[in-house]
Order: sequence, then structure tokens, then C-alpha cells
Amino acid sequence: MKAVHIFSWIIVFAAGFYFGTSFTNDSNTQVEEIESKTVEPLATGRDIAPVTVITTQEKATIDLFEKAAPSVAFITTKGYKEDRWSNRVYEVPAGTGSGFIWDKDGHIVTNFHVVKEGQKWEVTLSDQTIWDAELVGYESRKDLAVLKIAAPAEKLTPIPVGTSYDLKVGQSVFAIGNPFGLDQSLTTGIVSALGREIESIARIPIRDVIQTDAAINPGNSGGPLLDSSGRLIGVNTAIYSPSGASAGIGFSVPVDIVNWVIPDLVEYGKVQRPVIGVELVSQTHADRWGIEGAVILDLTPGGGAEKAGLIPTKQSRQGNVRLGDVITKVNSRSVKTNHDLMLALEKFKPGETIEVTIMREEQEKIVPVTLGSSL
Repeated sequence: MKAVHIFSWIIVFAAGFYFGTSFTNDSNTQVEEIESKTVEPLATGRDIAPVTVITTQEKATIDLFEKAAPSVAFITTKGYKEDRWSNRVYEVPAGTGSGFIWDKDGHIVTNFHVVKEGQKWEVTLSDQTIWDAELVGYESRKDLAVLKIAAPAEKLTPIPVGTSYDLKVGQSVFAIGNPFGLDQSLTTGIVSALGREIESIARIPIRDVIQTDAAINPGNSGGPLLDSSGRLIGVNTAIYSPSGASAGIGFSVPVDIVNWVIPDLVEYGKVQRPVIGVELVSQTHADRWGIEGAVILDLTPGGGAEKAGLIPTKQSRQGNVRLGDVITKVNSRSVKTNHDLMLALEKFKPGETIEVTIMREEQEKIVPVTLGSSL
């Protein structure tokens, strides 16, 4: 009887072992099947993908933003107001905007209209540290200004600088800024048009401005417009919008102007460059007409070019356009674009006389021109 009892326990134990192993195997099989299958639809009837797939283009945009964002800053402009009853003076907000780091010395570039109403300025870097800033200089005719902060060099990531004379309509562009105070925002778009003209804060036209459909809203002003390589190609400065918000038409001061203005603001606090005394036909139109050289659109009254007898572009009463002189050389240096002319003038000083080679009605002439000052 005892042997039968022991035998019964052996059978129960074996059966339990068998069913337990079977259950474990079935469970593992079910887990493997679940892992190998696409996730079953939820009650909504929609499938949920197991992972988010980032395209190559999206990856490039993400990398661009992550590299450029440390160079972008948030600018707070403040003023002072006196209480008429207590005579106490207190700070009041005077505006906000964006800017970007120009160099390791702490120079920050922004729009003049971002800082013009202020008496005190603060710069917030991408790591959220806040620094008091001083106004180094500004050029209201180009709506550009330079602030400086005393941040250590290791906190400063200067933005890579590109060119704008060789831009093409349809190129991808990326705007980073602080719209409505929302820091480190990215918008994307294309170059919608080139050679536009807007009015600066000084009521003076800024020519050759970049038009883009990348969303630019209040607070974006002074922030960088980048190409697909992450290089600075413009400074976002204005929008065209009846409502005050982005309507798909934004404007940026081209980086070729920035490269011309900012070094002087950093060094002198004002623009002090030699000028020939001309306004040029936009590079876009010159390229479209197949013209090599810098085409004179207008002359600065009393400037060196006017005194030398150079001829601007004119329009007859019938609407016919007669192109002005085309500058093809400065001394012995060839000039094929407006950008070439700017570079050619850089090595001279105001008051010096240069030889300007022009094409006028298919005839080449050499004319001496005394350079003026941009001041």
C-alpha cells in the first residue's frame, strides 16, 4: 500500500512537470509571436509603427539645428522710466528679439530696431545663462547693430559665415530665432526671391534683400537665416503681414552686407569704409541680362562717381531703360559681380583715388575716381 502511494505521487509530480514545461514553452512561443508581428490595431483601427523612421533629409535638418542653435541668442531690451509722483526710476521692457554670436570676443549681431529703444540690454545664450550687454555700434541704414557680452570664450560658438551674392531662388533656407519669446525655434523654407528692396529703420532703402517663405514672426528679428550647410546667408529683419504675424513673406539683410558692415562696427563702432558713391543694379537682374560687371543704378549726390562723370541707369518718359556704366575693373582687379566690387574697394581708404574701368555703350573707358567715406 505504501508503494502504491509513492507511485501515485511520482505520477502527479511528472504530470505537473509536463504541464508546467508545456505552459512555459507556449508562453515563450506567444511572446516570440508577439515580438515578430506588427502591432495589432488599436480600437481606433489605426496601426502604430514600432519605431519612428527619420529620413535622410530630416536627419540633415536636425543636425543643422543642433550645430547652429548654440550660436543663436535671445535679446531683451529694457528702458528706464521715472515715476512722476515718487521720482523713482525703474526698468520697463522695451522689446525682445534674436541675435547670433559673431566671434569669441563676445560680439552679438542683431537688428538695430531690436535694440534702438533700449538703455539696457540682456543676452540669453542657448545654455540659458543671462549676460548684461553693451551696445558697441549700429548702422541704422542697414538695420544692423552689435552688442558685446563678457561671457568666457568657451561659452561662445561663433556662427559660420557664408555668402549671399551666389544665392539662387529655390534654395532651402532655415531661420532660427525666438518668435514671441519662444526660444530656439526653427522654421524652414526656400529663397522665394532675390533683389528685393525694403525700407530700413532710418527710412533708407536696403537693396538686394532676400525674400523667404520661412516663417518669420515677432521675436525672430535679428536671428540668422542659414543655408543647407548651416552657414549664415542673411539676418532676418522684417515681414510683410497685415496681421503682424508671418504670412509667408519675410525679408533678410544679405550676409554680403553684414560682412561689409559688422567688422567696422566691431572695430570703430560705426561704418567707416571707402565708397565709390554708387547704387548698383541687383546681381539677380545683372545675371538675368547676362552682364559681367557691376551695373550702376544710381549715383550718390556729391560722391566720387558723380564727380568723375559716371552715368547711372536712366528711364525715358516712354518707359525705355538705358543701362548705366558697367564697372569691370578697379585698378587692375577684375570686377565681374557686385560682390567683386565690394571686395576690390576693401584695400583702399577714403580719400584715395583709384582707376575705374567702365563699359559705356560697348566702349571701354578708364576713369579716375576719388573714394569717399561711408560715414
